[in-house]
Amino acid sequence: MLLSPAFLDELRSRISLSAVIGRTTRLTKAGREFKACCPFHNEKSPSFTVNDEKGFYHCFGCGAHGDAIRWMTDQRGLAFMDAVKELAAEARMDVPAADPRAAARAEQAQTLSDVTTAAQTWFVACLAAPEGAAARRYLEGRGFPADIVERFGFGFAPDSRTAMKDALRQIPGELLVEAGLRIKVDDKEPYDRFRGRLMLPIRNPRGTVIGFGGRILDPAKTDAPKYLNSPDTPLFDKGRTLYNLDRAGPLARKSGRLVVVEGYMDVVALAAAGIEEAVAPLGTALTEAQIELLWRVCETPVLCFDGDAAGQRAARRAIVRALPLLRPAHSLAIATLPAGLDPDDLIKQRGSGAMLALLGEARSLVETLWDAERTAAPLVTPEDKAGLKARLLEHVATIQDTDIKALYRRDLLDRYDALAFAPRPSRTVDKTWTKGAPQRPFAGPLSPASAGRLRAASGSEAQDTLFAAVIAGFIRHPSLLPRHGDALARMRAPNMRLATLIEALLEVSDGGALLEPGAVDTILAQRRIPPVAPSDYAGKRFAFLDPAADSAAAAEELAAAVAMLVERPALREAKEAALARFVDDPEGASVELKRLNERELAFERRLMQRATARAGNDHELNGQNGGNRKD
Repeated sequence: MLLSPAFLDELRSRISLSAVIGRTTRLTKAGREFKACCPFHNEKSPSFTVNDEKGFYHCFGCGAHGDAIRWMTDQRGLAFMDAVKELAAEARMDVPAADPRAAARAEQAQTLSDVTTAAQTWFVACLAAPEGAAARRYLEGRGFPADIVERFGFGFAPDSRTAMKDALRQIPGELLVEAGLRIKVDDKEPYDRFRGRLMLPIRNPRGTVIGFGGRILDPAKTDAPKYLNSPDTPLFDKGRTLYNLDRAGPLARKSGRLVVVEGYMDVVALAAAGIEEAVAPLGTALTEAQIELLWRVCETPVLCFDGDAAGQRAARRAIVRALPLLRPAHSLAIATLPAGLDPDDLIKQRGSGAMLALLGEARSLVETLWDAERTAAPLVTPEDKAGLKARLLEHVATIQDTDIKALYRRDLLDRYDALAFAPRPSRTVDKTWTKGAPQRPFAGPLSPASAGRLRAASGSEAQDTLFAAVIAGFIRHPSLLPRHGDALARMRAPNMRLATLIEALLEVSDGGALLEPGAVDTILAQRRIPPVAPSDYAGKRFAFLDPAADSAAAAEELAAAVAMLVERPALREAKEAALARFVDDPEGASVELKRLNERELAFERRLMQRATARAGNDHELNGQNGGNRKD
């Protein structure tokens, strides 16, 4: 039976080699290694070493060398499969059943591993060559010392569509395509995937190169994504891989600290500052499989995300995905960087001590969850507060472990009760003002008809229709997503189906890739998320849903529609907050209400103007179509 390299790598990563060997051989700690008298030959002074970081033992006397499986076969005398089964049982892993296809895949993966290794050697050579000068200047500008550049294996991909093919002539072209290094579209000539980029190898836990990440160097190339990773291949699954785990894992097991940052350049920056137990996902939100990988190394890894809106959304998604997986002694801690700073910026401006302090102040998962939901929406009315409680209990319901679920429920409800039922402060009313003051706040010149229209538009079916249309608009025009990401995050979906779509759009927006029309439909289909049905909106009312509409006009109208969905509830909440201040600060509240009413009128006016203009365009178009029919 042939086991896949991925399974064997995972088995080795879960086993402490010193613990396995220490059962039958007395080991003595010596720095980062263990020493002993070799069990394979007689000796008086120890020359046998065990290295948990590298996962192998070695005897300098007789040359015995191997990993945990080799130890079980050579020292214990077990057959290979018996050794694997015993170690797998200890690691709580299931040994895969015999499958001829798995054997073929394993052989294929080994072949592709040779390809990626050759490509890495070539990338490193290109960095040292004259054509790599711009990449070397970039690394110098980032302040990365030579040993960091060498340790992480930085390389360079020339800005050419055929440079790799020409350099690696000994490798068949179809293998370069299969390894994700070249792209083949239909029957056209394949071309290099990575061009004009600073390159970093992505390794599996054993240190084998399985893929690459590349950063664009030419800022003028705005049509290309800033960062580009290898696609999923038989060798590389980005949702099940963590960048730098091969180096950070052994160090984290010793220090008890594992840091998760957003990108691989953040990992390199932390290592240059002396914080080497850092890993990163690869262009996707942290997945369930990646969380499990983290927990195999450290019981409470620290997620360190940027303080901007995209970083906080990434942290929230990680929390939501971790909740069902929680088990005793395994959780996440969250550290939030100052707004506008990434790890490299923070270290350069305030020193590595500031970064260490930030990691030391990381908050627990339950505390971060509470803060995220408490600040997700205003808590003015009883309904708002009840909504907070409902959201908290929805999160609790996803936790599978019964003990943790009960403890989370109690903790979050205690926090909720302290907020919702806090003692009311005593208030002193200014009787001299109250005597001559009107009993109702200033309402401004808003007509009853306008107020009725606003109430109808902000509540219900009309707003739901607009909301669904806006989502459909972004699906049709995905290139507009990045500029509206923050506004999307503030929009409150009228139902769970639309909320799921918003979450998917935010993930696409935060991913950074430039998407063509139709790409989001493909992503939604892959995730089995139902798209917006045409029956959810009146398509003819919106330019951004009209295939024949001018793209600039569609973008303008989509931006206006987003503003309507964000501004209308914001105005309502601001007015409610002003009303709540009326007893304590009647004069200030009255001025604020007047200002808000004027904004409300202006907002209504913009709504009417846009609707009138759109109706006029539709009428003119219908007239033209009618004339054509008469001809």
